[in-house]
Amino acid sequence: MKRRTEVIIHLAEITKTFPGGDAHDGALVVLRGISLDVHQGEIIAVVGASGAGKSTLLHIVGTLEKPTSGKVLYDGANVFAMGEEELARFRNERIGFVFQFHHLLPEFTSLENVALPAMIGGKTLAEVRGLALELLREVGLEDRAEQKPPKLSGGEQQRVAVARALMNSPRIILADEPSGNLDSENAKNLHKLIWMLSRNRGQTFIVVTHNEGLAKQADRIVHIADGMIKGAGR
Repeated sequence: MKRRTEVIIHLAEITKTFPGGDAHDGALVVLRGISLDVHQGEIIAVVGASGAGKSTLLHIVGTLEKPTSGKVLYDGANVFAMGEEELARFRNERIGFVFQFHHLLPEFTSLENVALPAMIGGKTLAEVRGLALELLREVGLEDRAEQKPPKLSGGEQQRVAVARALMNSPRIILADEPSGNLDSENAKNLHKLIWMLSRNRGQTFIVVTHNEGLAKQADRIVHIADGMIKGAGR
């Protein structure tokens, strides 16, 4: 296990309730008081049965959804106290996302897809082309820079998605079943890539996964059941 470093994310009593669902009260309670500290540079694997609340938790940490109650603090700042525009800018600059489905734009080249977060932030492709190429080189796809996603294999598409997540040098990468659609060999290679990037760049990864091999390699495993943390250690 890695030596604990500074806490960069603090979750305090996070709950999430969706309207509808439970016939008794017309609401579906997904998270029931989640508290967790996330340290700089660590890899956390979030595991649990389907419907336990793993992806909902990840979306709240990524500011894609708001909690019903509780706080999400990044370096002590309550992110959900921000206005929508400020929060969107914070999300684009500070958080990288890798999903089970790569969500690459099919009409864009690999290089353009990687550059997209920087372009959303106001930079031109010309300004960030060199960095996008360097990131593709880092994930082993420099020679695929001008190819569009339909011409790439599933493993290559996910590697482009990882490079895109790194574009703005975010402190934290959130990955939701990143190898869920890959065969065992490509999944293994993607896991190696995630670990290499975390160790080389000092970035924090929170990975929701059903893959036991991936979870066992993490610095910490967070078990979620019935919307609550049942364990947060090795």
